[in-house]
Amino acid sequence: MVKDAEFGMARKGGRAMTTFRRIVLYSAPYWRRIVISTVASALVGGMDGALAYLLEPLLRKIFTNHDMSIFALLPIGAVALFSLRAASRFANDYFIRTAGELAVRDIRKDLYRTMLDLDLRFYGKHPTGGLMSRVVSDVGVMQNGIASVVPGLCRETISAASLLGVVFYLNWQLALTTFVVIPLTLLAAKKFGRRIKKLSAEGLQKVGEYVSILQETLSGIKVIKAFHLEAAKAGMFHEVTRQYYGFVRKSIFYSALSKPVIETITSIGIAMVIWSGGGMVMRGEMTASEFFSFMAAMAFVYKPVRNLNDLYNTIQNSLGAAERVFEIIDRQPGIVDAPDAVQIEACRGQVKFRGVAFAYGAGPVLAEININAQPGEVIALVGPSGGGKTTLVSLIPRFYDVSAGAVLIDGIDVRRLSRRSLIAQIALVDQEITLFNDTIANNIRYGNFSATDLEVETAARAAYAHDFIDTMADGYQTMIGDRGVRLSGGQRQRICIARALLKNAPILILDEATSSLDTESEQMVQRALNNLMRSRTTFVVAHRLSTVFHADQIVVIDQGRIVESGRHEELLARGGLYRQLYGMQSK
Repeated sequence: MVKDAEFGMARKGGRAMTTFRRIVLYSAPYWRRIVISTVASALVGGMDGALAYLLEPLLRKIFTNHDMSIFALLPIGAVALFSLRAASRFANDYFIRTAGELAVRDIRKDLYRTMLDLDLRFYGKHPTGGLMSRVVSDVGVMQNGIASVVPGLCRETISAASLLGVVFYLNWQLALTTFVVIPLTLLAAKKFGRRIKKLSAEGLQKVGEYVSILQETLSGIKVIKAFHLEAAKAGMFHEVTRQYYGFVRKSIFYSALSKPVIETITSIGIAMVIWSGGGMVMRGEMTASEFFSFMAAMAFVYKPVRNLNDLYNTIQNSLGAAERVFEIIDRQPGIVDAPDAVQIEACRGQVKFRGVAFAYGAGPVLAEININAQPGEVIALVGPSGGGKTTLVSLIPRFYDVSAGAVLIDGIDVRRLSRRSLIAQIALVDQEITLFNDTIANNIRYGNFSATDLEVETAARAAYAHDFIDTMADGYQTMIGDRGVRLSGGQRQRICIARALLKNAPILILDEATSSLDTESEQMVQRALNNLMRSRTTFVVAHRLSTVFHADQIVVIDQGRIVESGRHEELLARGGLYRQLYGMQSK
């Protein structure tokens, strides 16, 4: 059992070293800044040793030999020396901190890029607020750590090393007495640091939870007010922040405790030196000036040692955050291109579901799905809520991969197509209207970044959006706010349709594109959708059956299975589930 515990500690220590090495590797491209900083750091640290070394002969010449020339030059030399030290310290801090900031910028960029590449299963398991916390809070902790640790690490290490050299040179017997307590300080720092690292990781997890609550509150504030949930949400937020404070309090406790513990251990070394060195002076084995010089050098040694202890605690705090960041960066996307992925330039638009089954977890969502959509056909997917319609159309662009069977485009399994070329063949108008805090023109241009202003306007006209855009003060350059809050629901949906028109893809997916609109807006949007659907293979997920009467195929899905399919008149004549749904909506 002891061996298992030792193995676990070793494994954690190895993981911490690996994480630290990865942070260092991110700094490697900025080695020139690091070299300049290291040289400056060596000057700062070396000067500490030089000052300690020169102190004894200066004191002897001035106070014992009464050398007034040295005494006269001493103020000028002190100003020059400390000015050089200050300039070196500035160069050390500036260049190493900028290198650290650039490294953190690259880490944040890689984290964001990885999150963009991850599949929708990942996002289904991780709350948005928690992921936001990783990008903002966790990387922020790393940023603070690197900004404070990297500048001090080289400087304090060189300073401690040079001062130890001076101490051993001045009197190696007393130096050994000093050195006895240094390993004890390092051991104490290690124990405190491990605890701080663990508490840091746990605290950051709580940060993710309260950021998640904050994100949900801001996005759902209307519902919160409508159902008078302010007190309930405030209670949830208070509880999570209370738990977060608990971790932070413990982290502060161990961080604050480490310094007095280190100083107590250090005082033992000082007491031993005073006892031993004082005896040597009284026995005539050492002069008073030599003893004073040694004591000054020893005091200088303990300062960088204490600073290194503080830096070690900061490192541990940063490593807790870094491990959470690298956990995301190292995550492999579930949806990737096959090694022999095929590029498809322009498909005809034939889409076939062949024996498709799908499950998010243990329970099946879809089973034995067989659909054959010819180029230009409109396939309507209808049925009770929760039957798997949205999941079904999500398999076409490979938002998820099938559990069994295959989805084929022009006879090619979508898993054999490169994702970039596959997505280029598909346009989506979703029930969740997604617009960005940008101009109207740019929101439309997301369908084709190379589109001209004329092409953007043409798409807007086809989507029946040009008229309301033209009435705005800034026209197509109007900023629409977060998620398009300055537009009505119908206007937002028509912008999305214009975006899909501009993409000009041969396959179109309409997932409840009019479900949240009033009758007038729905009629306008439906006309825009008719323009969009022309000459495209279209999959329409719909609850309002009136919007799919003219579909080439109506596929009725219930509990993940196709229960019937055909045209509107055929399905009514059969008297099955479609007839029941139609009757309910007619009433």
